[in-house]
Amino acid sequence: MSESFITYAVTLIVVLIPLIVYVTRQKRRARAAHDALRRGQLYSEGPKAQHPHIDTTYCIGCQSCTSVCPEGDVLAMLGGKAVIVNGYKCIGHGLCADACPVGAITMVMAAPAMGADMPYITPEYETSVPGLFIAGELGGLALIKNAVNQGRDCVETIARRLSASNTRRPEDVFDVLIVGAGPAGISASLQAIECKLHYITIERDEIGGTVSKYPRQKLVMTSPVQFPMYGKFNKTELSKEDLLAFWHKVLGRTDFNVRTGQSVETISKDSDGVFEITTTGARYRAAHVILALGRTGTPRKLGVKGEDLPKVMYRLIEADHYVNKKILVVGGGDSAIEAAMGLAHQVGNQVTLSYRKDSFSRIKERNAQRIQDCIRRSMLRVIFNSTPVEFTPDSVILEVNGKLQTLANDYVWIFAGGTPPNAFLKSVGVAFGPQDITLQASLEAHQQQEQRHTS
Repeated sequence: MSESFITYAVTLIVVLIPLIVYVTRQKRRARAAHDALRRGQLYSEGPKAQHPHIDTTYCIGCQSCTSVCPEGDVLAMLGGKAVIVNGYKCIGHGLCADACPVGAITMVMAAPAMGADMPYITPEYETSVPGLFIAGELGGLALIKNAVNQGRDCVETIARRLSASNTRRPEDVFDVLIVGAGPAGISASLQAIECKLHYITIERDEIGGTVSKYPRQKLVMTSPVQFPMYGKFNKTELSKEDLLAFWHKVLGRTDFNVRTGQSVETISKDSDGVFEITTTGARYRAAHVILALGRTGTPRKLGVKGEDLPKVMYRLIEADHYVNKKILVVGGGDSAIEAAMGLAHQVGNQVTLSYRKDSFSRIKERNAQRIQDCIRRSMLRVIFNSTPVEFTPDSVILEVNGKLQTLANDYVWIFAGGTPPNAFLKSVGVAFGPQDITLQASLEAHQQQEQRHTS
């Protein structure tokens, strides 16, 4: 009898302990998910661009999607189903959709009302101006993989249209002119070479675009992507230098037709429907145009007294050039935090990070963890609820919770985002935000008419 009792007791313990552990973990995850959902509702109205759509009819609650996202708690499990809790963090990796074993997740764009300041583009990345395409960050997706795919797809669309067309144009008219030599522009250029198109690429700075301006050794997250003139690119994490080296290697195998140091000033159409593009150095004509521009545009200034001092900067590339300095970094996004941490790791630097809000809310999960580690180790100081009031040659004055505080200072970096080139796009005729049915119908009718004309 006693042996049977012991056997049952042991069996019960063996069953109950794992069950209790499992239930405890599920409750802990549910609490964390609810907390994340509240934070997401507090800091954002929802996804701003591409994001996962979850069909709860098919979701089996396997949690695969919640564990693969590099941006942290975008998704969580609530009521045994996957839900979006921090949609504003999503930048369109799509790994959650790939991980779902039952196909319950698809990647979709945000509701039109959420993109009121985003240019209107069709599923083929064409704007409201026929023949004018947008690829990459300017269209709302910052991920390198998306930029590469969009640049390639734009040129494939153009190549199909040209193939179906019997129109003969003068030799000085390019099939396509590509503005920007970043991820989207390079991909579009290589695809144009592969499709044997008459093209040219214009870049105002250097090849690499925004990536070339990243801090040295910054890690760039990617996903496997099909790169024109190369094939499938499988690396999932590499440095800025490695990515630029890869691009230069691929471009070195081709006759890359690029003009650097030229900034586009105007884009218009002549009576024949050909684009006329004026840059700071030349004038071009093209049947199609792809805008592969960044979205940050010109760095946003604070309008603070002393901001024009030489010590105030808006971009950090070589953190190790600054040692034994008193430094202020202004901002609460990923760029500001990465710059502050990079500077804090240099010998003798005293780094202060000033942020106008009471906590970080829109940063990558890995940066959130790293900045907390730096704070615990006293590598840098963070002052929340603070804004710069004045910069002087040897100090900065901050307003902290309504009171002024002066800090000794050698350098200031401001990361307040940038002014997107919306005014330029509108001057070209590109429509923004949710469009009425009349505009969409008019665009579709024009495209159908153009296709009939070219067939």
